[in-house]
This record gives sequence, structure tokens and C-alpha cells, in this order.
Amino acid sequence: MTLVPPREPSETLLRRPSSLDPAELGFTPRKPVAWLSPTQLAATGIRVAFAAQFGAYLDKRELQLALPTAVHAEHAQDEELWLDYIADLGDGFDATYSMAYLLAQDNVEVNDGVLPRGQVVVLGGDQVYPTASSAAYEDRFEGPYKAAFPQPITETSPHIFALPGNHDWYDGLTAFLRLFARRNGNHIGGWVTKQTRSYFALKLPHGWWLLAIDAQGDAYLDDPQLEFFRGVAATFERGDRIIIAIPQPSWMQTDSSPRIYDTIDYFLRSVIDPSGAEVAVMVSGDLHHYSRYASKDAPRQLINCGGGGAYTAATHQLDDEILVPPRYSMLRRASTQVRYTLQKTYPSKMRSQFLGSRVFGRLPWRNWGLGVLLGIVQTMLLLAFQNEEGRIITTPIFLMVSVIVAAGIFFSYGLTEGEQRMWPVVLGSLHGAAHVVLGIVGWLVWKQLPFHDLPWPLPVLSAVAFYLPFAGLAALLLVAAYLLVASRFRVNLNELFAGQGIEDFKSFLRMRIAPDGTLTIYAVGVDKISKKWVPQSAGSWFRPEKPLQPRLVDDPIVFAAPVRTPSEDDAAHMPSGLSTPTL
Repeated sequence: MTLVPPREPSETLLRRPSSLDPAELGFTPRKPVAWLSPTQLAATGIRVAFAAQFGAYLDKRELQLALPTAVHAEHAQDEELWLDYIADLGDGFDATYSMAYLLAQDNVEVNDGVLPRGQVVVLGGDQVYPTASSAAYEDRFEGPYKAAFPQPITETSPHIFALPGNHDWYDGLTAFLRLFARRNGNHIGGWVTKQTRSYFALKLPHGWWLLAIDAQGDAYLDDPQLEFFRGVAATFERGDRIIIAIPQPSWMQTDSSPRIYDTIDYFLRSVIDPSGAEVAVMVSGDLHHYSRYASKDAPRQLINCGGGGAYTAATHQLDDEILVPPRYSMLRRASTQVRYTLQKTYPSKMRSQFLGSRVFGRLPWRNWGLGVLLGIVQTMLLLAFQNEEGRIITTPIFLMVSVIVAAGIFFSYGLTEGEQRMWPVVLGSLHGAAHVVLGIVGWLVWKQLPFHDLPWPLPVLSAVAFYLPFAGLAALLLVAAYLLVASRFRVNLNELFAGQGIEDFKSFLRMRIAPDGTLTIYAVGVDKISKKWVPQSAGSWFRPEKPLQPRLVDDPIVFAAPVRTPSEDDAAHMPSGLSTPTL
């Protein structure tokens, strides 16, 4: 067995490639994940099932107590700060590099304005797809970001911080911590890593903070993480304002999964509220679109921005109003409910509906492997009917029908998130039954053709050669029709868009803390990514053949400066061992 030594980061910075050849790049540009590929469905299903059953044993958050940690205050005294937030980025090369390219430029021109590059980049989760490994990070995240920003490290190099998402968690955070949380730091191209744990706190100018919480699903926050943030909160001054980054927008999942918000609500009540600070905005990724909720009864904004590179997700089924915390919270104590209304989505709801309707053209093209599998199943069903000489109820036919209906239920029930029970089972059963009907129609048509009476094994060979391709295509179109109908009941809505693999409509947030202390958030969107790249002699390794056209997809969101009012009893909020609020 030959061991290949790991490439040093400097190797890919000293030379400039002239093409996307992996031998020149030092990594392999990957195509977008084909989420409905049979092999991908099987591999991801096994990983997800393993993580669900043994996740508690793989949870490394408790073990991070042994790792050093600190509040990152490198920019706390700056007069002005620009900060970028991007999430759900490590998928296909074209989309990931398009967004990394924009982040790396000195300025981004939008709507007749100029937004300077962020001095800090926060990655909001799912830095790699479909599952985490060192090789996957290198090809799907680290390589594209190095290529976008191949700058030497200096004292003024921008910093990069990362919060893990569920896809980063599938190996128990092993590869994530190795990449982002080295004791002596690391760098990804010209961005420098600083964190030493999977969660972190940034002290920003003028009384602003950013807290990134590693809270996965409805799992409890671990004690080391809680103690860390309680220590950070003890240093707040009353009136400080906070940006909270979490891995998933639990405020949008309150009806289907009411418990998922409980962890965040507990954090707000037990850590933030006693400090006298105020949460101004919560940001998240995980859902691959931009959406913003606001309330007339509270100054807090809730923003999801998961447009860093993964397939675009639906917005047309987002609720126009939500209650936060949810009506059916499992907590004995919960924060006061606030009604939020949807302010903006990207893509728009109308555009999202149109994108969903394109499934008939994009699903077969993107998922030919699924078509082959469905064609094989339909061919086996045909042969079962053909061999039984017209008898409808036989053991082979019964087994085939049972497998098809069970697969339809599993596809519907197993892949639909939340606590829905009835509709996934009903729609899944109908979906499976529709494939059985398709098989019966195919058999009746096949009987009219001359292949039926050929000597063995010509009927089987002719079915494979002629029936399988057409049956596979027909079954794929039937899946597309099912996804379009089921999505109206919020069943398999994710698969409707994942199966299409739409790479356009990407987004990130660029934030500015001004000298007067106000925070402005600019939501930057790109309607169309680049798929053709031209090598260049300076700056990013490649530029898009046609310039990207970034634009603001929402009005700038302005938050007032913190009004800090230190009080004499702040020491009462200190954990033991801390006597002053100075970091």
C-alpha cells in the first residue's frame, strides 16, 4: 500500500494553474451532488442512519473541553468592520467557486454601490456535501476557496470562522476540527483560521458581538459550550447587541418540528437574557435560499441565507406568518411568543413555483441513474406478469408489488422532515401504486408486440434492450409528477428541488458596522453562476468568462447602535473566577 503525503498549503499558492486539470489545481473540481442517484441515496441513508443511531457516541462537543478557547477580539477596537456570512457552500465547483470568487474580490459592485471585502468571513454550516471527510473538504471547499483567494498571509489577512452543519457532523466533526480548529491556526488560501472549537464568540466594534452556537437539531447544548457562552455573556455590558449564528433556521421549522427551537430558546433565556444584552438578529443556513422574518412587536430579525453553493431550495411554501417560540414547545418555561411576518425571499415565491414546475425537464437529465434503477424495476415487473400467463395474484407479482409500494412509502415518509405522519404515508402509497399501474399498462402494451412469443431467452433480452429505457423514462416522469403534487402538501418538497440540482440563485450576507455603531446587512444575490472559467495571472486563479452580476436581493437592513449602560451589579452575573468584565 502506497501512502501519499498530504499536500502542503503553500504548494498550491506558489504556482498558478492554466486549466481545471486536477494535476495542476492540487484538488479535483467536483460536479454537484446527484441527490437522487441510487448510490448516493443508499450511501447517504446509511450515513444518516448511523449518525442517528450512534450520534451521541460520535458527539465530540464534550471532548472539546480539552481544547483551548478564547473570545476573538481582534477587531473589537476597529472604527469600522465589514463581515461576510455564507452558508451551505461545499457542493459543485462552479457554484462554490462563483461565490468564493465574489467573497475574495476587493469590492463587490451592487445596485450602483460598492461593498468592500469582509475582514472576517463566517461560514454558517454545511461546508461540504454530501458527507464529511478530509478528501471531500479538500475538493468541495478548501480547494475552491484557495483558488479564489491565493494570497500570502500577512498581519492584515482576513479571518475565517466556521460553524458546523449536519453534513459536517456525519463523521463526528473529525474532519471539520482538523481543518478549522487547529491549535496553532491554519489558513485556507488567504483566509486565516482562528477558532479552536466548533463554536466561537467574536467581539466586534461598538458593543456588537457574534455568537456562533453549535446546536444540532433538537439535541441539548453540551455543558462545556454552555459554560463557555455563560463566561462570554458575563463580559457583556448592558445594551450590547448580539448577532447569533445557528446551523439551521429553527424558527421556520416550529410547526413540523416544534422541539427544534427549544434548544435555542433555552440558550436565549439562560445565557443572553440575564446579561442585559439584546439579540438583534439571528442568522442561519441549512435551507438553500434567502428569507427574512421581522416583527412589529420585537426589534429582532430572523434571516436564513443558505445560498453558498448547494442546490437552490423552495421558497413558495414558506409561511407568511410564524410564531416564535412555537405554540407546542416542550419546555416548561419558554420565552414570550412573538408573531413574525415574512418580509423577503430569494428567489421570490413566484420564481420558486416556476423552478419547481421545471422538474419534468431537469429530473430525467440530472438523475439518469435513478431512471436506470426504475427501468430495471419496471422490467422485472413486466417479466413477472409475462411469466404468469395472465394470472394477477402470484408470489412473484405479489413480491414485486409489495416492494414497489414499500419503496414509495419509504421515499415519502423517510425523506420528509418534521412530524408529519399521515400525508407521507398516503402520498407514498399512492406513488407506489401509480408505478404498479404504470407496470400493468406497460405489460398490456408489450403483449401487443411480437417480442412476447420469441423463444427463450429472447423475450428477456428484448425487454432489457427495448422496454427498459422507455419504462425508465416513463417512471422518472411519474416521479416528477409525484414530487410536484406531493410538494403542495409539504411532502418531499426538498426532493423536488434537490432532484433538479439548480445551481443558480446564490446569496451571501455582507455586514457593515459603521463608525457610529449602526449595523447594516446587505443581502447579495447572484441570479446566474458561471460555468466557464478563464485562468488569469493575478488575483483569483480563474475569473468567470462572463462577469457575474451580483445585486441586492433585499433592502439594506439597518440596526441601531448599541446603547451601553454598565451597571454596578454586572459582577453578579460573572461566573466564579472572573472579577471584571474585561476579556
